[in-house]
Order: sequence, then structure tokens, then C-alpha cells
Amino acid sequence: MKTVPPMDAPAQEGMPFEDIDTPALIVDLDAFERNLSRMAEAIKDQPVRLRAHAKTHKSPVITKKQMELGAIGACCQKVSEAEVLIRNGVANVLVSNEVIGLQKLARLAALTKDAEWIGLCIDSELGLKQASEAAANAGVTLNALVEIDVGAGRCGVAPGEAALQLATLISDDPHLNFTGLQAYHGSAQHIRDHGERKAAIDETIEMTRATVDLLRENGLECEIVGGAGTGTFEMEAASGVYNELQAGSYIFMDADYARNHSEGGGPFDMFEHALFVLTGVMSRPEANKAVVDAGHKAASIDSGMPEPFSMTGMRYERPSDEHGVLFIEGSNKPPELGEKVLLVPGHCDPTVNLHDWYVCVRGLHGENPVVEEIWPVSARGAYF
Repeated sequence: MKTVPPMDAPAQEGMPFEDIDTPALIVDLDAFERNLSRMAEAIKDQPVRLRAHAKTHKSPVITKKQMELGAIGACCQKVSEAEVLIRNGVANVLVSNEVIGLQKLARLAALTKDAEWIGLCIDSELGLKQASEAAANAGVTLNALVEIDVGAGRCGVAPGEAALQLATLISDDPHLNFTGLQAYHGSAQHIRDHGERKAAIDETIEMTRATVDLLRENGLECEIVGGAGTGTFEMEAASGVYNELQAGSYIFMDADYARNHSEGGGPFDMFEHALFVLTGVMSRPEANKAVVDAGHKAASIDSGMPEPFSMTGMRYERPSDEHGVLFIEGSNKPPELGEKVLLVPGHCDPTVNLHDWYVCVRGLHGENPVVEEIWPVSARGAYF
């Protein structure tokens, strides 16, 4: 079958920022690099390691930059994402999700021959049986974590006895290696109030701690206790229970995470906005409206609308396939026809999945920003 290459990038290396075509996915390299360094600095004295989540960026280039600053590897949600990472030189990958289906599991087992370490999560006897069969057929051993439901109400067995029963079955299986627990509380990441967010994670930590202790009492040691996201990683890092953090969005800081509050009640500003959708004004039908060329196909709205960056008195609304509307409400510098606007995505992960390329800009907010690098979104559309 003939494959179709991705669309040409909307920019070239060395190009002035103003010449980038729109819509385009922009990485502010300076802010991005500061975010990488801040995470590395935040956990350097903690008994934890970073297994950064690649579902955020879908890019082996970015995973390797995270690993240069100490990350041990990546986690992802889909076998196809793991395939892209491993085939592009990321050798340590956890599919931090259940994998059901012999076809998927056969592909995952095959990856072990090209990787240093491959793992997956299991929360059912069927999942265990299928993973074991795939590993046996490939002549390999798969690393398996038991996922426990610590409050997200999604995947996972109950903490405690149910986790022990499943872990024991995995440990007894000749084709699986019991590796530990997956204990991620996804819905807690976006609890706005810091105290309420911490209370939710404190409950998560105690459930996880009790399960780790129960497993140990029954001769099962957890090499990995993984979880945590951008909104709570400091809490899990200080718990004495977790030893792997799976934060991902910290590299980009979307508008939704920026709505969280820090411990003192102020903005959650540990990380900077480093990902933008660059859009152009294509019509000015009224004095209080600017129509831009970024709609549903350029920015996800599942966690709220994109926000115009550093532009007071304007809001983005009414997206359709190829259009969005900037409503101008008191701005002293409304954008003119042909002008370009930076939007902060509401949710970085699905927004990234809409684009083939990152356009990486140095000095984005300075006098002469320039395109320094173009990175492919290599795992775009890797959903199976």
C-alpha cells in the first residue's frame, strides 16, 4: 500500500516568525526548555524518577530531551504510540493503560526485541491471560503492573485484596513479570483549589500505601509505584510511596492547567505556556469581531476554548471546522486583517494530535523571533 506523507510544514528552519503560515503549532523553545529544567530541578532531591508521559507530545524528539535531563523513559497510552517511540530510539516504555486484544498484545510483545524495557497495565484476568499468551507466542516476558482505581473512577481494580489477588496471578505466570502498581488519579489533576486537590491525592496516597504494604506482606515487592500528573506531582513525589511520576503537560502548560491554584491561592505558575496555535485574521466583518483561520481542526475545545495570549479584552469563541471568532471587548489594540495571533490551547494533548509539525521558535516574545527547528508529531493519530 502506498503511504501518503504528511503535509508540508508551515515553516522552514531559519524563517522569521512573521513568515510562518497559519494555522501552525508553535513551541516557544525558551519557555519549553525552562519547563524541562524546572521539573528536573523540582524532583532532583526526591526518591522518585520521571517517566514523562508521551501522550502529551507524541514526539520521540521531546522524550529524548526529557531523558537528557534525567527521565528514565516514557509512558504512553496506546501500543501504536509505543511503536513510534521505540522505533525512534526510546528504549524504555510503559503503556500506562490496559491493552485488550491479541493483535495489539502481539505487537506489544514484538517490541520487546527492540527495547530495553516494555511494560503494560492489567486490571482483569482476561487481560492477564491475553498478555501471557502474546508473550508466550513471542518467546518473551512482559512486565506487568496492576492498575488500581485510586479515585478516578476509570480503569483499575480496587486497592487492597483485589489488587493482591491479581498481582499474585501475574507473579505466578511464567510469561509475565509482576513489576508493581499503576495508581494514577487523573481527575484530581484539575481540581482548582490546592487544598482540595491535596486532600484528594492524600486519599490516593493512603490507598496506594496500604496496597503496597499488603503486597509486601505477601511476598510481592513493587519495583514501580507509578502515577502523578502535572497538577499533583509534587504531592506524590513527597509521599514516600510513589517512585515514578508520569507528568506530561508540564512541558507545554495549557490554559486548563493554568486555571489551577497554587498552595497560597495564587496562579499555578511553576511552568510557563510554551505551546501555542498561531492563527491569522482572515476577516474583520465587524468592529468587535476578528475571524481567524483556526477552528476545530486546529485546536481542541474539550477543556475550554483556546485563550488569546497576552491580549486583554479579547476572547475566542464560536469555532467551526476552519474558523474561530475573536470577540473584541475593550482591547486597545485589536488585531487587523492579516495579523497573526497566538492562542493558548485549552488542552494540549488533543490539540497536538491535530498537527503534523511543531514549529519551534527561539525568542518568541522578543524583537526578532526565528524558527530554529521543525519537529514532526511522529505519533499523531496513534490511537490503537
